[in-house]
Amino acid sequence: MAAVSDDFELTMDELRVVARYVVESAQEVLPVFEEAVPGDSRPRAAVDAAWEFVNGAKRTRLQRVTSLDAHRAAKEAGTETARLAARSAGDAASAAYLHPISRATQVGHILRAAASAARIAELNAGGDPAAGDLLIEQARRCATPTLIAVLRRYPLAPTAKNRVGQLMSALDASLRASR
Repeated sequence: MAAVSDDFELTMDELRVVARYVVESAQEVLPVFEEAVPGDSRPRAAVDAAWEFVNGAKRTRLQRVTSLDAHRAAKEAGTETARLAARSAGDAASAAYLHPISRATQVGHILRAAASAARIAELNAGGDPAAGDLLIEQARRCATPTLIAVLRRYPLAPTAKNRVGQLMSALDASLRASR
């Protein structure tokens, strides 16, 4: 079954591959949020909704609602690491609704969670960029051929001055250079 096509087609199987990639990154950093903001279950609900879709459930309102809730939790978080972790969870839930439109902004829906996890690693290492580079390399190795094929349908990640954007651009470039 195909998703609604705008500039190109994305199948449900491809969307599940993308969602798996995003939720794996979000799952890794979810404890950062839960430690910083105990009792706020919104990012956890978004990760759970993403896994439901990845594991074969239809995409539903659940992914949309939990994504928005996790992004609200990110805005309310008191630290950069907690904000990035919650935003990653929101990105995971919304990955089920990646748009098949040829816009660079869509690349963020594929790669921002991994870039955010890398930034969290840097911050936890006292700002050491080597920690982020290591996670970007791990994210590159975790990318499947299907994920890379989907990514290549989109323009390059937008250039950004913030560190998450820089990490996302580095990951994008390394994935596009992969075989």
